[in-house]
Amino acid sequence: MDYTTLSIPSDVGMVAEPSAVRSLYEALHQLSDPRRGQGKRYELALILCLLVLAKLAGQTSLSGATDWIRHRAASLAEHFGLSRKSMPCQMTYCNVLARVDAKHLDELLAAFFVRWEAEQRCGAEPSRLHTPQGQADHAHLAIDGKTLRATTSQPHAVHQLSCYEVATGIVLRHCNVQEKENEISALKPLLTPHLITGRIFTLDAMHTQRALCAQIHRFGGEIAKDNHPA
Repeated sequence: MDYTTLSIPSDVGMVAEPSAVRSLYEALHQLSDPRRGQGKRYELALILCLLVLAKLAGQTSLSGATDWIRHRAASLAEHFGLSRKSMPCQMTYCNVLARVDAKHLDELLAAFFVRWEAEQRCGAEPSRLHTPQGQADHAHLAIDGKTLRATTSQPHAVHQLSCYEVATGIVLRHCNVQEKENEISALKPLLTPHLITGRIFTLDAMHTQRALCAQIHRFGGEIAKDNHPA
């Protein structure tokens, strides 16, 4: 995902504006740290915030994110008020990502970026998001599954099914498709009335099953597919 929600300066040597970095950093403090205290040099919120900034800057791999962060160590240390100028190594990021509560992290990041977009668009009047145009901007959801290469040493790579908001790119729901199931069965638990009501879905043709289409219509949603016109 090579998009950015924060206002990143065009100068590649800089990072996001301090207020955005600080608010993201504070939001990530709500996550509980699963690591032991022994040998812990960097707090969890800092590590995750650094990775998010690297991702927003266009880094698509963990090694690339690690290098991006190290090249900006002095500026980042100043932003976060760190006494040390060194940044975490790649293995530190791997260990944290393997242990962190992924669902809670997704919820925190989604809430942060929604708030950020509301402030950018509405300023002190967030009620504008409840206007017909504001609702229309957030009405289109896309569902797609992708196999995540190089995510495991096992014979079967992780296949992830995601439901994301097209206007912002924010992933609202996602799950891993287990070895003995397919995307059709994995999608069912994701489709709740809260997610579906008033939204239009685009998805692969395999999902246009009668039961699933009926469920989306029953909850007040629409499907942008021609397979089943009725």
